[in-house]
Amino acid sequence: MNPIDTTEAAARADTFEAAREYRPPVLDCDSVSIFYDDFLAVHDVNFGCGDNEITALIGPSGCGKSTVLRSFNRMNDLIEGARVEGTISYHGEDIYHSDVDAIEVRRRIGMVFQKPNPFPKSIYDNIAYGPRVNGFKVDSMDDLVEEALTKAALWDEVKDKLKQSAFGLSGGQQQRLCIARTIAVRPEVILMDEPCSALDPIATLRIEDLMHELRSDYTIVIVTHNMQQAARVADKTAFFTAEAHEVTGDRTGVLVEFGDTAQIFESPVDKRTEDYISGRFG
Repeated sequence: MNPIDTTEAAARADTFEAAREYRPPVLDCDSVSIFYDDFLAVHDVNFGCGDNEITALIGPSGCGKSTVLRSFNRMNDLIEGARVEGTISYHGEDIYHSDVDAIEVRRRIGMVFQKPNPFPKSIYDNIAYGPRVNGFKVDSMDDLVEEALTKAALWDEVKDKLKQSAFGLSGGQQQRLCIARTIAVRPEVILMDEPCSALDPIATLRIEDLMHELRSDYTIVIVTHNMQQAARVADKTAFFTAEAHEVTGDRTGVLVEFGDTAQIFESPVDKRTEDYISGRFG
């Protein structure tokens, strides 16, 4: 009988453990380039966003972070001349395939914008609007509204004034209302485009705490100019920068580095990442 090769056995065990723990990304970019007419806004992006993780997109202005974010739920379709090359997959399905309904993509992959944008309706109707227009069959709309506001850490603050205008809320409350409105249509992914840039520090911390709570139920992708915020909230970080075309001078966004947030901030592989993190440029 041949002796057992313990090294080989250990390697097989490690492979098995890695396979058992591996979960394919919920969102995956494969050689993605994004154009506005003939202008190449973002070139050859490759990374994935994991289940129940927060992924931060960071980088200087004009590097394509928001363009990439909007491509995840086909918001760029609303811009004339915009097009995507490569593949953006949601659970392995190309969301830009001709058979895919963009409206359904946006229901499953919700968006929270930079500035709070409540509807000119009551707090209650802001939450109920999405389920109603999507034809949700629910036993109790009241229960759905309460659930969404509770998940957005807003219920206790507004439960006695649900029929009042959403415009009467503070900026931070309005942003949490917008998050609750997104949650109400039962997405799996929440995209956030600089959700705290218009908020004061206390409201910002409330939103960051909320993101940590929501992570257990959702995949979250956030664009932020605040590197400290990315370090506080994100599991993974993608650093983008913009490079000038040698002939036209047009600046195109490129993904420089993607990885665990601690690695990106503490031991970046690319010097451009280190220079940005350390404040040498951007």
